[in-house]
Amino acid sequence: MPDRPTAAMAMGAEEAAAVLPPEPRARLAALTDLHPDPLTGPLDAPAARTVLARTDLLVTGWGCPTLTADVLAHAPRLRAVLHAAGSVKALVSDALWARGIVVSSAADANAGPVADFTLAAIVLAAKQALPTAAGYPAGWPAFGERRGADARTIGIIGASRIGRLVLARLRASGRGHRLLLHDPYVREDEAARLGAEPAALDDLCRAADIVTVHAPELPETYRMLNARRLALIPDGGAVVNTARGSLVDTDALTRECATGRLSAFLDVTDPEPLPAGHPLLALPNVLVTPHIAGAQGSEARRLGAYAVDEAARYLRGEPLLGRRTAADLPRLA
Repeated sequence: MPDRPTAAMAMGAEEAAAVLPPEPRARLAALTDLHPDPLTGPLDAPAARTVLARTDLLVTGWGCPTLTADVLAHAPRLRAVLHAAGSVKALVSDALWARGIVVSSAADANAGPVADFTLAAIVLAAKQALPTAAGYPAGWPAFGERRGADARTIGIIGASRIGRLVLARLRASGRGHRLLLHDPYVREDEAARLGAEPAALDDLCRAADIVTVHAPELPETYRMLNARRLALIPDGGAVVNTARGSLVDTDALTRECATGRLSAFLDVTDPEPLPAGHPLLALPNVLVTPHIAGAQGSEARRLGAYAVDEAARYLRGEPLLGRRTAADLPRLA
């Protein structure tokens, strides 16, 4: 790589403006010979190929196409891909790994907002906020009928990056929750260090007042919260999903919520988005948000700042904090 490395950005124009506003973009330009305009279209277009031909570091984001063998064939100098977003699954290819190109993700920077959103949903679920709000027109509940947010049993599915942050926030809340954790990759002693009790998934569902999902989208996690397991959750329970919609059986959850037995806080759904008129969108004990838990608006600059920090680390020859490898993919969201 030359003394003055070259860099380019590849993502949607709107995404580039949010993720890499002037300050982090100026920092990137101070580190590299940065092409000023993001590549916002197909990377096999002639103009994009001209830029890629001289690019050493590529900062990607939402809207960047897959880095296929054909794209990489026109990027002979490319050495590192720094993804200013979360999952890299749709970005990477076998050809990229074969080339030995270093890949980093800003998922760590995205995790904090998701964990905060999840914690807020858990507090609302613990207080029965949605069904209580739905009953507001009929009159205020008596004092003794109101539910608090302390000392609840909360089931966390998946000790992922976000799942661990949620566990930490719940422990720090001082509310005296009992925390159950289901993750086949976590040993009992590690669960204890996280402040949780390991639990089989069925047992977690039977015991938890609130079940929150933080597992990756894999063939074995497809509809892991199916009709049978949803039926195990006690009456008045709630499901929080900020992971992937496919982990929950949408039809089964709809039936449970339609009876009023369960409530749900869903930032992701299957399908996504839900079709107009879907019953989940009208149920008073269900809150569906359009995939907003992660870094949005003013938070999005966290992702760009993380990617620029990674660029600085890479150029100094230091390990990348967000490094991803082909071996990581099966367990990543």
